Amino acid sequence: MTTEKTGTHGAILQDKAPEKDAAIVELRGAGKSYGNIRALHGVDLKVFPSQVTCVLGDNGAGKSTLIKIISGLHQHTEGEFLVDGAPVRFSTPREALDAGIATVYQDLAVVPLMPVWRNFFLGSEMTKGPWPIRRLDIEKMKKTADHELREMGIVLDDLEQPIGTLSGGQRQCVAIARAVYFGARVLILDEPTAALGVKQSGVVLKYIAAAREKGLGVIFITHNPHHAYMVGDHFSVLRLGTMELNASRSEVSLEELTNHMAGGTELAALKHELSQVRGVDVEELPEEEDLTAPVASTEGKS
Repeated sequence: MTTEKTGTHGAILQDKAPEKDAAIVELRGAGKSYGNIRALHGVDLKVFPSQVTCVLGDNGAGKSTLIKIISGLHQHTEGEFLVDGAPVRFSTPREALDAGIATVYQDLAVVPLMPVWRNFFLGSEMTKGPWPIRRLDIEKMKKTADHELREMGIVLDDLEQPIGTLSGGQRQCVAIARAVYFGARVLILDEPTAALGVKQSGVVLKYIAAAREKGLGVIFITHNPHHAYMVGDHFSVLRLGTMELNASRSEVSLEELTNHMAGGTELAALKHELSQVRGVDVEELPEEEDLTAPVASTEGKS
């Protein structure tokens, strides 16, 4: 059922609100080539509302390329990209944003010396008064930012403080709340915990779970299987541009996810090489059959 709500500038926005069992975003055999370089190939991915889909992979696995395709920065060169079941080919990130797909990158795209409320509305400021002398509606932006942050469980004593004075985890949370406010249905988080300590990572993970509770489909890009397993509902592991693992939480353990992420075959080979080095004890390391044991894939299942 389609509902209507008033946007930031008084426009009527449509909330498509897909069915619970229908994927908002889906990739079918998607891939991307840059000339002769094949960065991504044969990737299948489904993002459902109220679900956290974790995409893991080492450097060069294809995570950044996957983000760029879904966020509209680059176009796929093979396979299909669907939003609400309809094939799409975004030419700009603005088109993806209009479809409800928001991306929070590691650098967060904030201005450190600007106040929190100003960063919350950066590029989409509220205004008041007749044209051509319209001016910023500062009071309304402050109240709205405070309300939306509190809705996400983020309580800041002073919205006038420069956002650069907040911790890394708090800045991530402000960016998440901003995306939720501006109508995101799918939230892509690019390594949000990569540069954070244990405590601040926990704060970010809490708000990822809060975004899921609000009905968003979350794509959590990370190289940390422990963080992924804490909040994830579905796990996809990329290796050298292809999907190595595609499994739901009930079908994969943390140990199996870690082995896939770390590269079980490579670790088995490394253990064999280390056993040839004097002074290195490999007796406590996992057996090769444990490192290379396959995990059942859920590819093709909804």
